[in-house]
Amino acid sequence: SPQDQVIRGLIARTFAPYLRPPMHGLQLGYAEGVDTALFAPMLQHLDVVEGNRTFFDAGCADALTNVKMHHDLFETFLPKAEKKYDAVFAVYVLEHVEDPVHLLQLARASLAEKGLLFLVVPNAYALSRQLALHMGILPSLIDLTLRDLEHGHRRVYDSNTLAQHVESAGLYIIAQGGVMLKILADFQLDQLLQLGILGEAQVDGLYSLGHKYPELCGSLYAVCSAEPQEEKSL
Repeated sequence: SPQDQVIRGLIARTFAPYLRPPMHGLQLGYAEGVDTALFAPMLQHLDVVEGNRTFFDAGCADALTNVKMHHDLFETFLPKAEKKYDAVFAVYVLEHVEDPVHLLQLARASLAEKGLLFLVVPNAYALSRQLALHMGILPSLIDLTLRDLEHGHRRVYDSNTLAQHVESAGLYIIAQGGVMLKILADFQLDQLLQLGILGEAQVDGLYSLGHKYPELCGSLYAVCSAEPQEEKSL
């Protein structure tokens, strides 16, 4: 969807300062391949793990020169990974898995020395969800919406929950924040983008506002390491 394309581009923009061509990366999940197309040019090599056969086959067909697809589950691929990675991406993954802390522990073990783990999760306190709460559409901010359930979400996240899961896995957050202040639901943003009411200038403004008000963004991000470093916000 238009909104999904926008947010994926902003996520790549957020992580770009940490990436450079000599790095070898690992992406958890291929889906439609949007993130792969954005991350791969920033790295020397990108391994992608995808458990869905349809998505895996699509990734193989896309045949990006520096991308290697692996048909496997995250929980079985990570323990047997033959190399360590400079960058591991789990973009909209933690809300889907049964045991997010265990997955984070596996991801931590796959990091090379000074390697970084990049996380993105949907934010329970997004302005759009708070609006839905006050409209009587959403019973509480911690409830899963119909859209959440349709997308296989098991939980909602806020900054505290994300930090707790990261800490429980033995990881350290070196940067965190929000990606794009989210004023309305996805389908409404799709319409505004299609009509041209939301253009590049407005998207950039909402992205900048997200740096100032991360608690109102549609998504939360964290850049993590296996060893403590100085924390900062972009």
